[in-house]
Amino acid sequence: MKATHLYLLLHVFLSTSVLVSTFEPFSTALVVGIGATLGRTIYNYLHESCEPKWIALNATGLQVDLDRKLFGQHIASRIILKAVSGFMSNDNPKKPLVLSLHGWTGTGKNFVSQLIADNVYKEGMDSSFVHIFTSELHFPHASQLETYKSQLQQWIKGNVTNCAHSMFIFDEMDKMHPGLIDSIKPYLDYYDKLDGVSYRKAIFIFLSNAGGESITQTALDFWKAGRDREEIELRDLETLLSLAVFNNKKSGLWHTSLIDKNLVDFFVPFLPLEYRHVVQCAMAEMIAKGFQPDPSVADQVARDVVYFPKTERVFSVKGCKTIESKLDYYI
Repeated sequence: MKATHLYLLLHVFLSTSVLVSTFEPFSTALVVGIGATLGRTIYNYLHESCEPKWIALNATGLQVDLDRKLFGQHIASRIILKAVSGFMSNDNPKKPLVLSLHGWTGTGKNFVSQLIADNVYKEGMDSSFVHIFTSELHFPHASQLETYKSQLQQWIKGNVTNCAHSMFIFDEMDKMHPGLIDSIKPYLDYYDKLDGVSYRKAIFIFLSNAGGESITQTALDFWKAGRDREEIELRDLETLLSLAVFNNKKSGLWHTSLIDKNLVDFFVPFLPLEYRHVVQCAMAEMIAKGFQPDPSVADQVARDVVYFPKTERVFSVKGCKTIESKLDYYI
């Protein structure tokens, strides 16, 4: 169907080009205008652009992905679905959507960022409107902090000018130099426009291990009390998490005005994963690799993972991060 549609567009475009030479000046201008319009249509059909054809939330797809692919994160799943769905359905948001994802490595923070991108942008993480910043790669030297601030402001301004629905993912926030992220505070605030540019339709996602201790301790306290982890609610963690991050001197969010001015919409906790969640990760990874899921193999992989505390062995030290490489050994 798409090929037929494209063929018809090309046929009309080429026919228009041939006809231009046979018309009088006035008619020629009209035909050229039509040809130019068709040319833009064909270009936009083939190349990603900042239009609904390329950028539109698949809310059902996001819900299905969170339900089937993200394990052990009932709080994060609920927040992400509601926050993203609510934001994307609002034609006139008052500010950008700002999410701060926290938890130990391998619990799903990067994965959730990917799921959001996959269900908002047709090209997913490969979209030219999804931008990833990694602290150690993009901002390695503390001595160049002021330069980084200026560059970061220009990068964001340029990309949002190009597409209002841009997404910015900041990985390794716990390794970012304190003060750097404050340089983009105006873009996250309640402004209609700044220098003629509106940032209100952009999405900012911060990923960090900071606050992981508080999240893990809460999960461990529930476990020791014999309570189900699904009983843990956002209110049990959000204030504790925001304070832990705000007061962490090694975090890029240390004493940041983004928290002080309440510009972060949600602090999203990612709980440490248990054995059963690691098994689920292994089963899902087998399916992703094209293999028939084998519970016995998943069990072997999960048993080979290191757990803590040492005596109780409740939570996976690295979550599901090493599952893909471990499967290659067992399959």
